[in-house]
Amino acid sequence: MMSGIRGKDTKPELVLRKALHARGFRFRIHSSNIPGRPDMAFAKHHAVVFVHGCFWHRHEGCRLATTPATRPDFWAAKFAANVARDDRVLDDLMTSGWRVATIWECALKRPEDVANTAEVVGRWLREGQSRLSVGKA
Repeated sequence: MMSGIRGKDTKPELVLRKALHARGFRFRIHSSNIPGRPDMAFAKHHAVVFVHGCFWHRHEGCRLATTPATRPDFWAAKFAANVARDDRVLDDLMTSGWRVATIWECALKRPEDVANTAEVVGRWLREGQSRLSVGKA
């Protein structure tokens, strides 16, 4: 089952990439020389964007962050490891001077959500805050 889960080029990631590209932003995808291999890296803005699935990365308060009823111990350990890795990567990036945005899957469900999220990310890239998190929870 889990071998069929995509790690990159997911639908939420693709729709956000398309929207940002249409707004004139250029980026590298899955850059291996940046900690955490972010989904998008904007060298000009010294910023990275992660598009997180609410289920896998445990978007707090989101209806998509459910826990399967079978094998609860396995899932608790799996989710805890994912969240711990996300925290480590965030710390590494912030220490290295990168600006980090986390865009949650739930913020990219409908076309109007994608447009709004792309607008927020575009503003964030131009204005220079160090951290951004966009989600519907």
